[in-house]
Amino acid sequence: MRKKNKVIDLFAGAGGFSVGFEKAGYDIVAAVEYDKQIAETYSYNHPSTDMYAKDIKQVVEEVDFSKYNADVIIGGPPCQGFSMAGARIRKNNFIDDPRNYLFKYYFKIVQQVHPKIFILENVKGILTMEKGEIFNQIISLFSDEKNFNGDIYFLKHIVVKALDYGIPQQRERVFVIGSLNKELDIDSLVALTKKKVLRKYPHFFDNVTVWDAISNLQKEDKNGNIAGLHPQNQYQEFLAGVNLKAYNHVKPHHNEIAIKRIKQISAGENWTKLKDVIKSVHSGAYGRLDKNGVAPTITTRFDTPSGGRFIHPVEDRTLSPREGARIQSFPDEFMFLGNKTSIYKQIGNAVPPKMAYFWGLLIQEILDND
Repeated sequence: MRKKNKVIDLFAGAGGFSVGFEKAGYDIVAAVEYDKQIAETYSYNHPSTDMYAKDIKQVVEEVDFSKYNADVIIGGPPCQGFSMAGARIRKNNFIDDPRNYLFKYYFKIVQQVHPKIFILENVKGILTMEKGEIFNQIISLFSDEKNFNGDIYFLKHIVVKALDYGIPQQRERVFVIGSLNKELDIDSLVALTKKKVLRKYPHFFDNVTVWDAISNLQKEDKNGNIAGLHPQNQYQEFLAGVNLKAYNHVKPHHNEIAIKRIKQISAGENWTKLKDVIKSVHSGAYGRLDKNGVAPTITTRFDTPSGGRFIHPVEDRTLSPREGARIQSFPDEFMFLGNKTSIYKQIGNAVPPKMAYFWGLLIQEILDND
């Protein structure tokens, strides 16, 4: 039996990244998530993982992560300071800018652990912020042997699109892959991993519609739980658990004004079809999903009619948490804990687990040939 490689998940959120890597055969040994309500969801679904539910600065001061002997570090440090760094970048002060402290402590844990591989997930804009200077600073930090006792990380980046992994939403992110003392041929690794995935899941990369994702979510109880949930297509089968249950299918309720507006919108239409005059309009506000199309990027506000194109294809309401989770490719038996606002935030901020699964398998190829 193959020994499981160990993973540390930083800025873990509800655990989308971890879910995918776990399915790919990894042992998630530790995770950091400062929001205690979100950390509760993570721990409920990963009970054997050491969870540090504190600010990452405090965690770095208190914990030596090298004790975990992790092979891989994953995570997406929020980038609020990146776009504001300005002239500080040109003074090589990027890592010391207090606005970038979240990235700084991701970097510090990589320094502690010296994993064979790390993946840094972020918005696509990180590649072009400050005319590329921020990304160049990130590359130089990890490739400076003074930062890693003589070792260096070779960095590659790739823009990942959810649609390319058979996930029905237009989500795009960038994955930055760091490999310890080893140059990677990402294109060859992607091609090889695709072949291996297709042998196990021949329909993994098939195009999936919104309706493919959510159509069998029916007969929920008052708590939003569904039992006896039988998959009706390959996508639903991939997400189905052994117990054929799903949770968090609590349908949103809206006020009379919102419902009146929603009823005016047909599939593929948005606020421009309304008779009302609406102020401060999001470009996709009051948009109804087309059952035969795909969703936009699932955000933290996909319960809000004015927040984007998140109205159910046939019902007069926005998506339930479970419907959003399906479009994000979370397994059906993954349970989200916390209040409504937190649950929607957990789902909207997550790395799609199906995408993470693919990259877990790709990283396994690197580790197997190390």
